[in-house]
Amino acid sequence: MTVSASGRPADAPDRSHVPDGPGHHRPAHPAPAGRALKQRHLTLMALGGAVGTGLFLGCAQTIHSAGPAAVFSYALAGLLVILVMRMLGEMVVTRPMSGSFADYARLALGDWAGFTIGWLYWYAFVAIVAIEAIAGGRIVHDWLPAVPDWAVSVLLLTAMAVVNLASAGSFGSVEFWLAIVKIGAILGFLALGAAYVCGFWPGDGSPHLSHFVDHGGLLPNGPGAALAATVVVIFAFGGTEIVTIAAAESPDPGTAVTRATRQVFWRVLLFFLGSIFLVVAIVPWDTLVGPESPYAVAMTRMGIPFAGTVMTAVILAALLSVLNSTLYASSRMLTTLCRHGEAPRSLAHTNRRGTPTRAILLGTVMGYASIGAQVLQPDRTFGFLLDSTGAVLIFLYITIAVSQLRLRARAERTEPHRLTFRMWGYPYLTWLTIAALLAILLSMALLPGTRPQLLMSLISLGTVLTAYAARRCARHLRTPHPRQPSR
Repeated sequence: MTVSASGRPADAPDRSHVPDGPGHHRPAHPAPAGRALKQRHLTLMALGGAVGTGLFLGCAQTIHSAGPAAVFSYALAGLLVILVMRMLGEMVVTRPMSGSFADYARLALGDWAGFTIGWLYWYAFVAIVAIEAIAGGRIVHDWLPAVPDWAVSVLLLTAMAVVNLASAGSFGSVEFWLAIVKIGAILGFLALGAAYVCGFWPGDGSPHLSHFVDHGGLLPNGPGAALAATVVVIFAFGGTEIVTIAAAESPDPGTAVTRATRQVFWRVLLFFLGSIFLVVAIVPWDTLVGPESPYAVAMTRMGIPFAGTVMTAVILAALLSVLNSTLYASSRMLTTLCRHGEAPRSLAHTNRRGTPTRAILLGTVMGYASIGAQVLQPDRTFGFLLDSTGAVLIFLYITIAVSQLRLRARAERTEPHRLTFRMWGYPYLTWLTIAALLAILLSMALLPGTRPQLLMSLISLGTVLTAYAARRCARHLRTPHPRQPSR
């Protein structure tokens, strides 16, 4: 299939302007971009994209609060992510667009939705760039106490900025190898952990599955704790959607997204559920109270030497992967906003390789500023970055689901032949997903630990909506209006 620069078949009409959609949409003309990302890049990105510090470190809090039922918390959150990715896959295959979910929100709900979700996503991912750089500095500082953590943070961010500035191909290659490290670590843990739990490990120390019934049983803190843990767990899957942005820079975006959405199921099943199941089987849930990775604790219990050092290296690789991919995704989202005139068009400037250099540099500078703020205000900056973006992922998923509802209905009326990749159980599963995501927001409001994240994220949302309203008002005032004839 021949694909044009906009990511759609060359013989297909331009669907970026939909006359029956809400609002008045300008045709989206993507900036020239190469096709530097190969299928192998996208395959590894789809498999390892969301495997990061949220899994390797964040699961400790989930397991400690929910007990063995943390496996069900990950299963429920993973199911929601699978459904959301299926919806996104349907929209991408039906209408391939380089702006991904921001453009679909624009088509389905109007310019305000594209503006809002685009800027929220950009802000959230620029914040994550800073968060990961700061966290990386702390990890290396623990290894090398003589080296200031801020200097390491700057070095890591600069390295990933150079990778992204080189070309999309260099981003894809680095992400490919970092994903191999993460996937290799998880697969190795699955193999060794399964051998240990099944009794094939040297010695007599295997607990088999006794930890699921001992120490208070499967639900030691009740079913409510398992449901509450889902609120925290779903954020560990953040970044899954990046592959749909990257697919626009591949030779066949539709095929790439179709494969990626299908691979999400196996990633959730093996990497998340499989590894969490083994962690709970190997380590008593109520002993995971320290800052150490549960995976390192499990490997130490199995008698594997240098387990802590090995897992720290894997966590650093995962952190670099997140830093690399979020810097990439934020720059592409900013160029999408530029194309619609919702950000300074100068930021969409690309070099001869199609790389949006200014958008990447802006994200990098914002990261430097956050690192500097962390040095000056170490007790406030990191928490502010986490809280102000805490619920943005849920806002994004709800927007994707609502967009799929409207665009699917529109496609069934006007172009049913394009629906070659469909969301399951439409519209019932889509509505059920929306209800579950709204329930997560409600839970965030009720739980003291997540309430600040919801409130700060709502402030971020309100700020973006206010900016959109001010922009519309300013444009209205600048637009000349014909004078009414005097009587």
